[in-house]
Amino acid sequence: RQMLSEILASDRDIEVVGTAADPLLAREKIKRLAPDVITLDVEMPRMDGLAFLENLMRLHPLPVVMISSLTERGADTTLQALALGAVDFVSKPKFDVARGLQAYAEEIIGKVKMAARSRVRTLARPSAPRITLDAVAPAAAPRAIQFRTTDRLIAIGASAGGTEALRVVLEGMPADAPAVVMTQHLPATFSTPFAERLDRHSAMSVREASDGEAVLPGHAYLPPGGKHLRIIRDGARWRCRVDDGPAVNRHKPAVDVLFRSVAESAGANAIGAILTGMGDDGARGLLELRNAGAPTLVQDEATSVVWGMPGAAYKLGATEEMVPLERIAERLMAMARA
Repeated sequence: RQMLSEILASDRDIEVVGTAADPLLAREKIKRLAPDVITLDVEMPRMDGLAFLENLMRLHPLPVVMISSLTERGADTTLQALALGAVDFVSKPKFDVARGLQAYAEEIIGKVKMAARSRVRTLARPSAPRITLDAVAPAAAPRAIQFRTTDRLIAIGASAGGTEALRVVLEGMPADAPAVVMTQHLPATFSTPFAERLDRHSAMSVREASDGEAVLPGHAYLPPGGKHLRIIRDGARWRCRVDDGPAVNRHKPAVDVLFRSVAESAGANAIGAILTGMGDDGARGLLELRNAGAPTLVQDEATSVVWGMPGAAYKLGATEEMVPLERIAERLMAMARA
């Protein structure tokens, strides 16, 4: 707490009005001090941090930035916190890496400022997890796929607020939708639990991409932890390329890397979309998709947690369509059928 307080107080635009060692004290201080933003460590004494967050968002909703460990357990807990309404998260500071402290300070200061401008929004509850009946029902004859792989390829990019926005979009996609390739800004340890979480709530099969695997209809692909995802053309189909190259736009994975590869390999057969997120990653790539003949859209400002990436793309002329989150899946499918 002391380190975080000192980092945040070092910025002239931020006033640290209080700290709390446990949720009961935090609740009292929130009522008394009425902060604009809260940073919350989900591993709290005396009360489960997720229970505290859920109560907070129900009774006194305000922007929350989670402080998370980068363990697999920490990743799953943080994803649950984002589902409950937290705006974003940062990793816990490492006391033994002084050289990285400046970068860490810039990250948390930037995210706290972003949170102060964000929209606190209660998303629809996730649908019940998909239940497969293969073990108890005889296999049915395979249905004809409505879309050939060479017809449409949907590319989606997201950042802050995107974990839940992607969940909403994929919940609205049918099992026989065109292939979806996605990049969401996440730490390396978060990608596997995030893909598993999306898969549980989508009729599509959601997975981390493997290098060289074919891109198939009815499937959605995310880059594995800390890697870029690119798409290449291989005859009449597309394949995933997992790229361990340098960060782009300070991100790895980067949305621009995905979008540019899709523009090159799929051209007018692609569809591009940018969801909520901070910064401008993906804006230039979406413009390249549009210039290649692909229909494009961005999430509208009213339903975005942060209208950074969508706004940058719209202002750049990468799209003329701004779509509310709840209608994006429907619009993507309409574009695919056009």
